[in-house]
Amino acid sequence: MRALTVRKPGPIATIAGAAAAVGVGVVAAGIGTIFAGLLREAFRAERALDDGPDDLLATPGAEPRRMSVETAGGVRLNVEAHGPDDTNDDIVVMVHGWTCSIRYWYPQINHLAATKPVVAYDQRGHGASQLGRVRPTIAMLGQDLDAVLDAVVPEGRRAILVGHSMGGMTILSWAAQFPDKISSRVSSVVLTSTAAQAVVQNHLLIPVGLPRYTKPFETTVGKLVTSAPVPLPHTAHSAWLSHYIALGPNARKAHVDFVDRMIAECPARSRAGWGSAMGKLEVVAGLEALRVPTTVVVGTEDRLTPPVHAEEMAEVLRRNGSLRDLIVLDGVGHMSSIEADVRFNELLDDVLVDVGRQDAVAADAEAVGTTASS
Repeated sequence: MRALTVRKPGPIATIAGAAAAVGVGVVAAGIGTIFAGLLREAFRAERALDDGPDDLLATPGAEPRRMSVETAGGVRLNVEAHGPDDTNDDIVVMVHGWTCSIRYWYPQINHLAATKPVVAYDQRGHGASQLGRVRPTIAMLGQDLDAVLDAVVPEGRRAILVGHSMGGMTILSWAAQFPDKISSRVSSVVLTSTAAQAVVQNHLLIPVGLPRYTKPFETTVGKLVTSAPVPLPHTAHSAWLSHYIALGPNARKAHVDFVDRMIAECPARSRAGWGSAMGKLEVVAGLEALRVPTTVVVGTEDRLTPPVHAEEMAEVLRRNGSLRDLIVLDGVGHMSSIEADVRFNELLDDVLVDVGRQDAVAADAEAVGTTASS
């Protein structure tokens, strides 16, 4: 019986193995140091102000009119219509962001729906909407919005599009793919806490003052935060982290808890899929195509889509004559229309007044044209 010969690794293989082990150790140390710094900042931060509930976050009292809208790949989206359905007013269509749901817009639905038609829908893979089997892409977001607009905005009516975070990206994706529809389907746009490009590459999640050796691993950490398909629990400590990442330093506890619970409810697969898709964000063409009055909103403490994005978008819109306003909310984080819900609702009221004036001017011009032709 032949004896087995065990060959010892040669010196080159030994050195290569040792180098690989050192490399893995350096990567692990760099990533671990960044995550430890992030958690340290979150847990050391001042706790949210516990000043009682915010009535605007309550579930709307009136039962919405629910519908299921089929979009690309046979995926069905959950859509809710609130407010009067016997008016010719422009319809406020609200598009929520990553890891959120229709609930994100409760403060605005509660404010508007008594007198204005409002539609909100769960983005693909969020809330009660299906995710489907196809890998999520930014193009899909715009195609889903187009299907919703076809279903909820009757011929001759227009929408006021309001998008937050990935919802703003959805609007820009739609505008890039369907530029010929913009003027006939949309009267005004509000882009809130969002970006047109390089969103994962320009976040401000990484604490300052970390060791220099961690710098090369910041992009990897950003991808892990957005794209790792792991469940997120809803606990006291998770609320601290949600506060640090998504809201401003002086946020109310009612807002932090609401946001943390909503984020925890987002399925891990959906969160990871859309987080990965946003790593390839490039919808500047949609921004260029927007030739309707567009309002850009951002909080000074937004870590996920910092003000530099809003300023860049506003500059493009200003150059094209489409910028209605750039509104910067002092001390407010990423979840701006929750955290500053009263101020945001006032902003929407102003937008609706402007749209009403535009519609009145257009109606007068049409009446004059009809009289002249007769």
